[in-house]
Amino acid sequence: MDPKELKLIVKEKYGEIADQSREQNQSSCCGSTCGCNSTDTTIFTADYSQLEGYMEEADLGLGCGIPTEFAGINKGDHILDLGSGAGNDCFVARWMTGETGSVTGLDFTQKMVDKARENLSKTNYTNIDFVPGDIEEMPLPNDKFDVVLSNCVLNLVPDKEKAFSEIFRVLKKGGHFCISDVVLLGELPDKLRNEAEMYAGCVSGALQKEDYLAVIHKAGFTNVEVKREIQTSIPDEILLAYLDQVELEKYKAKEQGIFSITVVGIKE
Repeated sequence: MDPKELKLIVKEKYGEIADQSREQNQSSCCGSTCGCNSTDTTIFTADYSQLEGYMEEADLGLGCGIPTEFAGINKGDHILDLGSGAGNDCFVARWMTGETGSVTGLDFTQKMVDKARENLSKTNYTNIDFVPGDIEEMPLPNDKFDVVLSNCVLNLVPDKEKAFSEIFRVLKKGGHFCISDVVLLGELPDKLRNEAEMYAGCVSGALQKEDYLAVIHKAGFTNVEVKREIQTSIPDEILLAYLDQVELEKYKAKEQGIFSITVVGIKE
């Protein structure tokens, strides 16, 4: 599928998700709009509720980790959150960076930006900003941020090399990123990879783990380290929407898997 078409699908799907509740979005691994909402499979969602800075309205249950946990955010840092959605990671990061820092949330979907701004209006924060923009072509200056965050978003970006190149560009020298994302070990069946609705969810846009890390190194990052890795699986009920029983058995017999990883890297 053409990258422009994929971006349009992602924008449409996450525009719909922005109008839903957290409970609706947690009804499947990819949000209830993708046709698998009859199965409760909260296989990626992390629990933010005990974190300082947490705002329930901003948590749509769409992440696959907690990148702020390993981000090494200090007071006064300037933070960028890619695919910021309703602002969940931004509000947590704001508590960590304090009044002397700043947080910018960038999202491709205007409805998500609007939702995040609505959540921001319920606070007295003056150092958070939510802006619309494409991760592959960020409307942001060079060398601006100390830390870049992202949570289960880059797997939806068609050109990962452009994305990580842009992350490198906007980071200050000595800055770093901390990203939670979905990667694969072994190939997904074509029917899953080519299914646009699945792409707009959790898995089909994901790279092989070794390829994902290679893209990060190619962008120029050093000290790249996977801080957390959790294997998960797609329930049979969802797989059977895309595969017949024979294809399902072949898929499960292979050595392969779907992983949530949290990875860091430094711009020296």
